[in-house]
Amino acid sequence: MKVSRKQAAENRERILDVAAQLFREKGFDGIGIADLMKSAGLTHGGFYNQFASKEDLAAQATARAIEQNSEYWARVFDAEADPWRVYVERYLSPAHRDNPGNGCTYAALGAEAHRHDPAVAKAFTEGLQKTFERLETVVPDTGQGTSRQRAITAMAALVGALVMARAVDDPDFSGEIVDAVRTSLRGSAE
Repeated sequence: MKVSRKQAAENRERILDVAAQLFREKGFDGIGIADLMKSAGLTHGGFYNQFASKEDLAAQATARAIEQNSEYWARVFDAEADPWRVYVERYLSPAHRDNPGNGCTYAALGAEAHRHDPAVAKAFTEGLQKTFERLETVVPDTGQGTSRQRAITAMAALVGALVMARAVDDPDFSGEIVDAVRTSLRGSAE
């Protein structure tokens, strides 16, 4: 049965959303096309009507995930009186740590980006540039470095803390990692 253009576009969006989540949860090599399509409620055969390859999907899903994260944080920054403090608190929260599929793309896929495909690395590059620009507007002035340098340093600390906290098998140690970085970054605002 032929699928309408509207339905094909909706299917494509569904695939991108599911892939953005599952790649963050399982990594690029942690899920195959068949399982990804099944999770999207579609058949494996329909994949190649939408994407040239898994690498093509990975690049587009990475860009989608970064954009979703960006839109979320833009809303937070616009709504909060102290966006830096809220950013640090939410980024290093147990909920974020424990749900990589809905969280930061950089922490979930950063180590894989440059090894997977140049288009994925390009999505990361463009996303990080925008993230740093946004953070420059809220990162506290500590008197050290430019606002861009402080934004890069803070993001590196946040991502690093989240990666390490997810990597360990001891919940108390995981909590200690995020607590230490959260306290350090919050302290820079005081």
